[in-house]
Amino acid sequence: MKICEYFMSIQGEGLMMGVPTYFVRTAGCNLHCSWCDTGYSQSPDSGKEMSIDEIMAVIGDAKHVCVTGGEPLLQEEMPELLRRLIDAGKQVVLETNGAADLSVVPNDPLILISMDIKCPSSGMQDRMNLNNLDYLTIKDQLKFIIADEVDLDYAADFITRKKLDTNIIFSPVGGMDLEPLVAEVLYRKLDVRVLLQLHKIIWGDKRAV
Repeated sequence: MKICEYFMSIQGEGLMMGVPTYFVRTAGCNLHCSWCDTGYSQSPDSGKEMSIDEIMAVIGDAKHVCVTGGEPLLQEEMPELLRRLIDAGKQVVLETNGAADLSVVPNDPLILISMDIKCPSSGMQDRMNLNNLDYLTIKDQLKFIIADEVDLDYAADFITRKKLDTNIIFSPVGGMDLEPLVAEVLYRKLDVRVLLQLHKIIWGDKRAV
């Protein structure tokens, strides 16, 4: 499969924030969000071919693994890699953009699915595969990246209509300017987590490798 980069860091987003984690970023994405902060991974040509055995070797004895992209589920071998990771006892966070089919993901307590719902500012809101919501459980997380009040209205309406039984995360575009979003979430009494991107506090927008 095509791998853009791999590295050890801490998880900067979501429920596993702060946990030392080995990241595997695949190459190629089927979306082009306006505010994407990993645009260097969008093209399949941004990666090198690696076998599953090679990927498992570089991960080594890391307990926590985040498979991200690009869009990991565009890789045909991804279900096999996920099975190999859980067979090895790894706790896996699978970051997916909401437009790829989640039915191929193994149903296992060791896999935390982190799925996006793209808001209007992304330009990709009409590309979501809403059937994926059926695969999310209370161990998983659904993320909304919020740029403005239009996005906030969209996200608030979405979670009200869908009555989701999973963890809901709102983050500001850029991952840092929390105060306006927190104020609105409190005012609207939304039952969500408002989270920043911890890695950007530590390293800014610098790539990990």
